[in-house]
Amino acid sequence: MATPAQGPAEGPCSTAPGGPEVHPVDQKLHPSRLVPAALQHIAAMYAGVVTPPLIIGQAVRLDTAGQTRLIAASLLIAGVATLLQTLGVKGFVGNRLPFVNAASSAGIAPMLAIAETNATGDQLPAIYGAVMVAGVFCLAIGPFFGKLLRFFPPLVTGVVITLIGVTLMPVPVAWAQGGDKTAADFGSMKYLALAAFTLVVILLIQRFGRGFVRQVALLLGLLIGTLAAIPFGMADFGALGSAPVAALPTPFAFGAPEFQPAAIISLCLVTLVLMTESSAGMLAIGEICGRETDGRTITRGLRTDGLATLLGPVFGGFPTSAFAQNVGVVSLTKVRSRYVVAAAGGALLVLGVFPVLGAVVSTVPMPVLGGAGIVLFGSIAVSGIRTLSEAGLDDSSNIILVAVSLGAGIIPLAAPTFYADFPAWEQTVLGSGISAGALVAVALNLFFHHLGTRGGASAPALKSS
Repeated sequence: MATPAQGPAEGPCSTAPGGPEVHPVDQKLHPSRLVPAALQHIAAMYAGVVTPPLIIGQAVRLDTAGQTRLIAASLLIAGVATLLQTLGVKGFVGNRLPFVNAASSAGIAPMLAIAETNATGDQLPAIYGAVMVAGVFCLAIGPFFGKLLRFFPPLVTGVVITLIGVTLMPVPVAWAQGGDKTAADFGSMKYLALAAFTLVVILLIQRFGRGFVRQVALLLGLLIGTLAAIPFGMADFGALGSAPVAALPTPFAFGAPEFQPAAIISLCLVTLVLMTESSAGMLAIGEICGRETDGRTITRGLRTDGLATLLGPVFGGFPTSAFAQNVGVVSLTKVRSRYVVAAAGGALLVLGVFPVLGAVVSTVPMPVLGGAGIVLFGSIAVSGIRTLSEAGLDDSSNIILVAVSLGAGIIPLAAPTFYADFPAWEQTVLGSGISAGALVAVALNLFFHHLGTRGGASAPALKSS
């Protein structure tokens, strides 16, 4: 683990020899401190960055080459977005804080719903069309989003974050059973044993690991689980031989985008939640770093989200937002330099132009991903529960709001055919537990806390999950 900043870096600002005072956020650290600190950020974000392309690629049945392209694109866009956010173009994009941007897991469930309502070959084009419009939507309302935040208090965002973890849990469970539901050995004990072994390894590292080792528990679990699978013939490294060592993502490699109204609505709903989370993250990182985060800073940060979300699908990217786990890394290490996170973004960009590295991720056996995925998505649900615990659940109307919203969000999970007789556009919107839960939570928040109240009830302060 990188050691906490010492001396002047701990104060509100430091003074360069013979020069003006430099805020810790703007400090350019020596490589001996910058590199290990950047590695921690990469370790914290890497599993989250590659999760959306892994899940979507599996859902649309991409071959290994297609999966590799998706992973490379996700890494590339994450790198570019993080560089834009940390370095910025003054007055236009970038909050110029130690802030990570990458593909968000919040978009996975609605994108899976879009994939299920489209034929093979149209799935990714429909997803990318909706993502691009969601990017335009983010850019359009970003400058005014501060006025909308009171409609997305922790009560609403907590419901959505919880639903993200809960509704995605069937994905790692299927991975733990082998991944291919049509295979004769799906769910066999060899797969379940490998998934359980990976989960136990991660738990042991979390229990007994220290510092950096504990920070990278998920990655170490994936590595050890893959090594354990080799003697049993459960790891296939054939993709490494066919993947190009270096290549730039091809524009629209998966087809021209298709713009379907229902898909667009579901992604725009999720974008509102992502913007709320990004705003919360910016407020949190500003407080941690001792730098005021005003409306203009949030607007520039959201503009970065919008640009990355709009342009990402050109190369195979997905909706982009803040990574809350990296806010935690800054808080833990006390290393507040934005150049540390910029270095991490640069490393992700480099990883994105080397598809062979994406192929390495593709070789991880499905049961190993399943064991790690239970931890990953379970932790997302816990983040939502933590947000809800701070949202005033001692109030009966808030309890009803959360109960009904969670119920609406769990319907597609508990009864997948519940909306089978609804029009196609409603199936796409309501068939995603996240979209359904978000709609109900926002509507009930308006009903209980805004309609008929003088000036509308004031929402609690945003908190980062």
